[in-house]
Amino acid sequence: MRVRRLRAGLRGWGGVGAMAALCALALAFVLLLPRTQSPGAAPATSGPGTAQGLQARAGDCTDGDAQNRSLSPSAADGPTVEAIRKRGYLSVGVDQNSYRWGYRNPNNSSGALEGFDIDLAHRIAKDILGDGDKVQFRAIPTNERIPAIRSGRVDMVVRTMTITCDRLGQVAFSAPYFLTGQQVLAPRTSKITGYGASLAGERVCSATGSTAYDHLGAGKRDGTLPASTDISATVPNQLDCLVRLQLGEADAVVTDGALAASLAAQDPTVQLKGGTFTKEYYGVAMKLGADDLVRQVNRILDQYRRDGGWKKAYDDWLSSTLGENSPSATPPTPVYR
Repeated sequence: MRVRRLRAGLRGWGGVGAMAALCALALAFVLLLPRTQSPGAAPATSGPGTAQGLQARAGDCTDGDAQNRSLSPSAADGPTVEAIRKRGYLSVGVDQNSYRWGYRNPNNSSGALEGFDIDLAHRIAKDILGDGDKVQFRAIPTNERIPAIRSGRVDMVVRTMTITCDRLGQVAFSAPYFLTGQQVLAPRTSKITGYGASLAGERVCSATGSTAYDHLGAGKRDGTLPASTDISATVPNQLDCLVRLQLGEADAVVTDGALAASLAAQDPTVQLKGGTFTKEYYGVAMKLGADDLVRQVNRILDQYRRDGGWKKAYDDWLSSTLGENSPSATPPTPVYR
């Protein structure tokens, strides 16, 4: 049965085996991706998650309003934006393995990255530098997103990153640009029905450093997840969990519903089980203290929502997997501190 599942899975989008090979490379090192202009110097830059059992805090923050704590929009320049303009390109941490979010389309001969997050990064570069192609993409594993920002390896991360209070103590976030929630992915033939009792005795995979991993741990502690659920299987990227599922090394995957839908689109033998069990928001993450860049990004996001750019990106990349009437099909309304 497991062999049949694996073979069927490899017939999914573009060959999940090929994606797995890319993912394996990402485990070994953070890959510098090609960009449309010549390399330059290193960067010089200085969710609401209503999770069951999870109440991370940064000051007086709770995850129920973490997405409402970004700075108001502004077009004013500052040291961070000026340094980016002087360098001549924007350095952005992204994923290269998340179908429809940030990935390499095997049918695209140029090998350029594509997806919802990639479109947003191009839009930010176009506004700040006048050219959407003046962006340097760096492939960042899930568990390296915050270190990449704090070390200055990238100016920002646009990589399905949930805004949480704990993360707000480590990096700065833009206003939210996408609404999602945690969800369970499992084989179609599985008896798993979603998050909760049906995961008893099952092996659940999640990405290290993800909110899914945090929620699973919290669920074990507060009893919303059966004590017999094995959550020890952790990987650097969500795609690795799909590979483990195909190999029979995991029984289910927990990740953001938007990402889970993309994983299901790659393999017809798996499906979403139950609805989302949290409410979370993605934000663009930047370095603490880069207030001018945060305000500029919020201004750009505001324009992106108003001029139809956000809706076009959703229709191009996500409508086929999430649906036209999904709660995620409308951009979140920002609330600034």
